[in-house]
Amino acid sequence: MSTITRTWRNLRRIGLKEYAHQMMNMGDTKAGTYIATDRYGNKYYENLDEELPLDKPPTEDAVLRTGQRTWELPEHRENLTASRAAFKTYST
Repeated sequence: MSTITRTWRNLRRIGLKEYAHQMMNMGDTKAGTYIATDRYGNKYYENLDEELPLDKPPTEDAVLRTGQRTWELPEHRENLTASRAAFKTYST
């Protein structure tokens, strides 16, 4: 949760439409410079006023550039909740 002064400052920076969108989706306001988007569509922003600056954008990170970590799945797996293929527990 942000302070009221940060919320008002971000409202002035990002505008009323984006402010309403962020409050509905995240419950907090964020303002900053667009840095990159990953393969899943997550957007990364940098705000030098409130946070420590990134040394490199996520697209130039050595770990992310190599591809995948050892614990990551090779492909994104769809969430099967509420489908016929969802995991169901049963007693024996």
